[in-house]
Amino acid sequence: MSDVVGKLWGFCHTLRHDGIDYGDYIEQLTYLLFLKMADERGIDLSKTKYVAGNGREVECDCSWPTLESKSGTALTEHYVSVLQALGKQKGLLGEIFAGALSRFNNPVNLKALLGVIDETEWTQLGVDVKAAAFEGLLEKAASEGKKGAGQYFTPRILIQSIVRCVKPDPRSHKEFTISDPACGSGGFLVSAYEWFIGETKGGALDRELAKRIKKGTYYGQELVARPKRLALMNLYLHGLEPVIKGGDSIYEVPDSQRFDVVLTNPPFGTKGANQVPDRDDFTIETSNKQLNFLQHVLTILKQGGRAAVVVPDNCLFADQAGEVFEILMKDCVLHTVLRLPNGTFSPYSPGTKTNVIFFTKGAPTETVWVYDARSNVPRITKKDRPLTKEHFAEFEKCFGGDPNGRSKRKASDSKEDRWRSFSIAEVKERDYKIDGLKWLKDESLDEFDPDIEPQELATDAIAELKAAVEELNAIVAMLESNGNGNGKSAKPAATGKKA
Repeated sequence: MSDVVGKLWGFCHTLRHDGIDYGDYIEQLTYLLFLKMADERGIDLSKTKYVAGNGREVECDCSWPTLESKSGTALTEHYVSVLQALGKQKGLLGEIFAGALSRFNNPVNLKALLGVIDETEWTQLGVDVKAAAFEGLLEKAASEGKKGAGQYFTPRILIQSIVRCVKPDPRSHKEFTISDPACGSGGFLVSAYEWFIGETKGGALDRELAKRIKKGTYYGQELVARPKRLALMNLYLHGLEPVIKGGDSIYEVPDSQRFDVVLTNPPFGTKGANQVPDRDDFTIETSNKQLNFLQHVLTILKQGGRAAVVVPDNCLFADQAGEVFEILMKDCVLHTVLRLPNGTFSPYSPGTKTNVIFFTKGAPTETVWVYDARSNVPRITKKDRPLTKEHFAEFEKCFGGDPNGRSKRKASDSKEDRWRSFSIAEVKERDYKIDGLKWLKDESLDEFDPDIEPQELATDAIAELKAAVEELNAIVAMLESNGNGNGKSAKPAATGKKA
């Protein structure tokens, strides 16, 4: 990293002692960097007008030189006015500053940060330097703690692996679009763009393609203002001007736009999931947030479009999971399931067991391939056993080069027997609850991890108990239907088959 980035990192530590955490810091840095780069590009913000609360039009000097020239309480007060004025503007400017608030109580700290930023000609830095710096700060914020930006941050190593499999290439056709309906800080969209740039090997893009990629390829939606702001800035620093909508992807009926690729990690947990969305396009009525996200992805995908969605284990065996997956597997080829290592989302959600499902819309599922990257794999931890590229190296080899999962596959591609196929008949036997597609016995007892909150352990245990009760009820019902326990047998245990 450059000296500039080093200074930003160092200053971040200083501000923490004044009660400004990484998340606040990056947000404030977003505002200030944007103002500095606007000034470098000759954008005049010295006469920014907006309509105040009393209905009167007000003019505010939002230019970088004026802000940078002030000090003391005059600086902090002017900074508040600048944020208020810019938040009322139209376009990308207004979107980034919407609802912006100053977190600086001490004008000395704000003055010092202005100095650090002012020392550098940011527009002269390469896109990769600016973008890497911002991504690095986002990752740092995410790893700071469970209450930070982590809930909006998917580990980049996982995202990059998914993107390498799905290959979101805007050159496929002229209307090619990519969406993340729960985009958080924009990791999937950024990674998709970086993958594409890597594929071009630095070659020049023709004018029409470059324009389309900049403004008409990458789409997102995010409910919470801060991550939406960070996503806009993250993509802006990558040279893109994406469309990131605010609002709830589940409870708001989407417009008519459909996408070629959907990559997403819907929020975990059950918060806000106690209402059934009023959506005519949702065949199954459920309050399960993750299951509704799957139905939403099914809606917004174009025919022939492909998706990769991160889902927690409970989404695979919860009430109505089978009904949602039955529909999904009739409308789409659900070709691959990746069981992620325990602790993949450490430290901000270490106890959540997760998977990635890959599917292509337009034909029914015949075979599901499952890669078990979890059983007998040591739990991922923040310091001693961090997530690395190697955790997914064999999976990517097994997945193959076809982004729709049509590569020739064989179980022997995994040396540790982690890769198996299941026919749709075997999936039906399990009522489409694909959590039952297991064959490896986990020999390692899950070691105690002090980072896991008791509440998360309890939630996990409740989910597994509910699943067990459901299975027992199904067995009882089957026995009763066969005449007071004289039925032949319950459903067989999952075995899978090697192909």
